Amino acid sequence: MTQRKKKSWQSRMTNEQNRLAVNFVESITFDNRLYTYDIAGSIAHATMLSEIKLITKSDLNKIKKALKAIEKEIASENFKFDVQYEDIHMVIEDALIKKIGDVGKKLHTGRSRNDQVALDMRLWMRDEIVLLIDKVHQMQLALITLAEIDGHIIMPGYTHLQRAQPIVAGHTILVFAEQVERDKARLIDLYKRVNVCPLGSGALAGSSLPLNRKRVAELLDFASITRNSIDSTSDRDFCAEFLFICSMIGMHLSRLAEEWILYSTEEFGFIKISDAFSTGSSMMPQKRNPDMLELLRGKTGCLYGNLIATLTMLKGQPLAYNRDMQEDKRHLFASSDAIESCLDIITAIILNTRLRPDRIEAGLENGFLDATAFAEYLVRKGVPFREAHHISGSMVGICEQKQITLAELPLKEMQKLCKKIDKDVLQYLGTKNVVAQYAVEGSGGIKQLKKQIAFWKKQLNKKISLK
Repeated sequence: MTQRKKKSWQSRMTNEQNRLAVNFVESITFDNRLYTYDIAGSIAHATMLSEIKLITKSDLNKIKKALKAIEKEIASENFKFDVQYEDIHMVIEDALIKKIGDVGKKLHTGRSRNDQVALDMRLWMRDEIVLLIDKVHQMQLALITLAEIDGHIIMPGYTHLQRAQPIVAGHTILVFAEQVERDKARLIDLYKRVNVCPLGSGALAGSSLPLNRKRVAELLDFASITRNSIDSTSDRDFCAEFLFICSMIGMHLSRLAEEWILYSTEEFGFIKISDAFSTGSSMMPQKRNPDMLELLRGKTGCLYGNLIATLTMLKGQPLAYNRDMQEDKRHLFASSDAIESCLDIITAIILNTRLRPDRIEAGLENGFLDATAFAEYLVRKGVPFREAHHISGSMVGICEQKQITLAELPLKEMQKLCKKIDKDVLQYLGTKNVVAQYAVEGSGGIKQLKKQIAFWKKQLNKKISLK
């Protein structure tokens, strides 16, 4: 079956387009969300055409009025998107021509869908970057809140998922503030590369018309214009970079999720996530499952997939624009939607999670978390670190056999291994003493935590500039 209506590009075709082809090439089912950006770009383009006398002021007013009316219709869901017109650009152009006739046909002067979609994507991404920066910011504020409430609680720190050294809980909470701060910096940096205007590049070679590209950029609040018309229409680096940042954010959220899934188990019992953000079992009535956190881990795989799909799509394309690029929006929108919801849910979970000091303290002295501090005590006494390490390890072996802690080993037993050990050693043993002794900036002690919280409060109060 064939389509009877002609599209703007069909004048040189001898056959009507097959319905299978129509449905295969359409993108309006997913790029319709770009309508506000397409209309904003069209109004700026029409304004510039009027200023260089390629259309009249009367034409401009008619075009602007009609486009604003179309925008309202779409926003109020009183607009029908017809797949035969393929994409948001042609759908809006068709609606414009139906409203104002031949004047609407003048809008596409000096413009191609190739530079038009490049513009729309950059306009969309600028707003999306601002939105994601804010959501990361809200997550960080939630982390700081939790660190202030429960951050003073002493807990085991782990390497290789084995007990290593004691830290205050706030130290591990603020790890994730650091991680997403780097993601925020990447978004800010990407904004600069996105904030250049490609309109006026045409299909690939520009135009013989005296288009004022800088004026369009000014009207749309772009910092500058692209330099090479071929690159302008074929560049999707900013899309791949955006997807990489989404993947990085997802990875960081997934690490937090994994950590808290472990900590919420009965075996650890370090935290309790509110029942409002947990689920039960359809069979086992006692269960409280961290499904939201598990889904965070799962969605990260989808974010990676969107990045790899886009990189694969781009890797073999000749210059300049190719229809493959239409698929970029599927991956971009899927990742942006996913990471928005992930940031929203993790922020809510953080604000509704509390540590369980009773469970943490119950086994806090297990695992010889003070062994490193004991070795450093010996260093203070003039013992070379490698020798101190050996003495501390030997002491741990003795205590394991006796089933006691290092602090419980009699002083005389300690002195058999090293004569330099004195009764002041007790000031360095036990998790509370260890945490109190941390001296290095950025360490896991209570003094350092207070400084970090103060830093983050000041940092998160700064105004972010994207210009």
